[in-house]
Amino acid sequence: MTDLDRVLGFAARSRVPGGFGYQGADGAVLPDRPVETWISARMTHVFGLAALLDHPGALELAGHGVTALREGPLHDAEHGGWRAATDDDTKAAYVHAFVVLAGATATAAGVPGGRPLLDEALGVWEQRFWDDDEGLAAESFDRTWATGEDYRGANANMHGVEATLAAADALAPTDPGTAARLRTHALRATERVVHGWARERDWRLPEHFTARWEPLPDFNREHPADPFRPFGVTVGHQFEWSRLCLHLAAALGEHAPGWLAADADRLFLAAAERGWAADGHEGFPYTLDWSDRPVVVARMHWVLCEAVAAAAVRYATTGDPRAATQQRRWAELGERLFLDPAVGSWHHELTPEGAVGTGTWVGKPDAYHLVQMLLLPGRPVRGSLAAALPAAA
Repeated sequence: MTDLDRVLGFAARSRVPGGFGYQGADGAVLPDRPVETWISARMTHVFGLAALLDHPGALELAGHGVTALREGPLHDAEHGGWRAATDDDTKAAYVHAFVVLAGATATAAGVPGGRPLLDEALGVWEQRFWDDDEGLAAESFDRTWATGEDYRGANANMHGVEATLAAADALAPTDPGTAARLRTHALRATERVVHGWARERDWRLPEHFTARWEPLPDFNREHPADPFRPFGVTVGHQFEWSRLCLHLAAALGEHAPGWLAADADRLFLAAAERGWAADGHEGFPYTLDWSDRPVVVARMHWVLCEAVAAAAVRYATTGDPRAATQQRRWAELGERLFLDPAVGSWHHELTPEGAVGTGTWVGKPDAYHLVQMLLLPGRPVRGSLAAALPAAA
């Protein structure tokens, strides 16, 4: 059975000067990979969560991540914001959303430097990425912020919702006005993506858009297995958005619109019913086309993690026993197929037959999805996981 202590011990081996590195299958950091901000920020978040649980060594590891993000080579002291990696000067919304998340969780956990990191990251997010006219975030810029990418994506906005909800929870005790504004931003983005585009397409969520937010349904058709911008419907993101709708509803409380819970339900059911064993093999394929036919049939660990997490939150908020059954069934599948007993973490990618795959992911680069999946079940639903950990203590 997957053991949180072993997963965190495996993840701790990713520590490198300047952040956290990309781990191979055995846990060793791959020497030919740059230090990447999305991994460093995710790992800082993971160890911040562990620090909230008083896990030995977690506070120090989270502190290492905070210091690296504030003072290391990923931080651009000249132009502001964070490079995508030590070899990539792109300023990406996806990356910055995780820096906000790292700062928020570090603040909640009392990690030294967490609050200054959160304040800086939020400032960059709101000033550079957030488009208040659209109610969504732009995608990316060059290092000096002079040129923006024409592409727009739902993925970066999904993680922006997650990050701003976490920031709102972290800031609410001292700055309720900012917390309320961030929750409004999360609601606006969710309304556009889920209550707008996904609902209009019978709960098939588009991921890719022009700079004017016109859907691009054929985007990356020739490169369907892209790790961040795959073609078609991404099953795991539908589960993830479903879960975020429920976190957002919990954060808004009595002010939550009724469509949040209803849309969470429809997205969850669409992902579960259209995705499960769509190619005749158990599990969820990475992507489907717009007629619900499998495109990339590889089984990604993060997709199954998000299915389990969404089922757990669904059960916690609705009490639906079917969700409890799905959570258990899918978690058992992960234990049987994805768990690597030699190291305690999960393989990142499998073939439909259950062999280790490398079509999109090599190694085990981070523990973000797996740790959150392990921590969400049985806890109260809040705007963020960090807020739920002390509440459940």
